[in-house]
Amino acid sequence: MARRPKGRLVDGIVLLDKDTGMSSNFALQRVKRIYNAAKAGHTGALDPLATGMLPICLGEATKFSQHLLDADKRYLVTAKLGQRTDTSDSDGEVVQTRPVEFSMAQLEQALEHFRGDSMQVPSMYSALKYQGQPLYKYAREGKEVPREARPIHVYELKFISWENDELTLDIHCSKGTYIRTIIDDLGEMLGCGAHVIMLRRTQVAGYPYERMVSLAQLEALLEQAMTEERVPSELLDPLLLPMDTAVADLPECNVPDAMAGYLLNGNPVRVAKLEADTLVRITLGDSKRFIGVGMMNDDGLLAPKRLVVLPEAKSRA
Repeated sequence: MARRPKGRLVDGIVLLDKDTGMSSNFALQRVKRIYNAAKAGHTGALDPLATGMLPICLGEATKFSQHLLDADKRYLVTAKLGQRTDTSDSDGEVVQTRPVEFSMAQLEQALEHFRGDSMQVPSMYSALKYQGQPLYKYAREGKEVPREARPIHVYELKFISWENDELTLDIHCSKGTYIRTIIDDLGEMLGCGAHVIMLRRTQVAGYPYERMVSLAQLEALLEQAMTEERVPSELLDPLLLPMDTAVADLPECNVPDAMAGYLLNGNPVRVAKLEADTLVRITLGDSKRFIGVGMMNDDGLLAPKRLVVLPEAKSRA
């Protein structure tokens, strides 16, 4: 007999507004406990220094977290000019101090360098792995290991302000972009050095900033439920976004309800011709109930890739 998971079978996405000073995994575990969820996962770590949007997937939504990992992000960042640190942020040690002597015209010229496509060498203080270990572990041991430059794209880089040697920028970028590295590289280009003192992620994919909730808000709702002797899910679950919002950018492939059994058993089905090798969001019938994602092949067949376990199937388990 299969072991029943500990916790509640709840599906959806929480747009957490992560506080500074905590790791993304700490935030994840807190949300999982508040929701008493059997399964949870985040969609791309934020540094402890950073705040802002950290989508946390609960239950079946974890199957689609990779789509959010691959999504574009937007950040508001403030850099301290004139000081370079070993971690490229204020958590590190200052390794060089230089005067800030560039002009606004030189700043704008330097910013233009980072817009569009470029190759970026990840920081030694990133979570990327080398021979099975995160780079930051090597860095803390004082070791430098080889890192390959990776392609990134900066869609938008807006100047916000420059006051008292603090520069604030708004950056919309592709997955895998390290904002700390952009700031460090910018500081070197300007000849004064720079490091991140504030970093806030304001957007992941198309998720609205206004839907974010903090751990304090979630814990207050849990406390309210306990005080009022209510089931916590009554107050917490309305904050969940549907799991298919993680794949909202994929084209929809709507199939008849009669095909549900074939698809949910992992069998391909013939549908209206779509372009081959297209990843699609699968919905059922007139209700357009989301059941997962699939891939179209050259023969007009839709092959399921990641499917949800429907509530009625869970109740039978």
